[in-house]
Amino acid sequence: MPERSRTKSSDFNQLAKSIVEQATSEQPKKSADEGKNPAAVALGRLGGLKGGKARAAKLTKEQRSEIAKKAAQKRWGY
Repeated sequence: MPERSRTKSSDFNQLAKSIVEQATSEQPKKSADEGKNPAAVALGRLGGLKGGKARAAKLTKEQRSEIAKKAAQKRWGY
């Protein structure tokens, strides 16, 4: 068996102490948008909201059907 980089501690008190320390630490949580340009974030979201609808509108019925068939094959393994 390969050696593991971390071994489990058999002392439940040490495990409980580490869990409590992690849960009560006062580290500030960083938001996903921190450090990003708010205008760029808004513009990216705007494009993302209309992207799928715009793509579907320009596809023909046959193209949409073919895409759906490929997706079903990948999903269900047909």
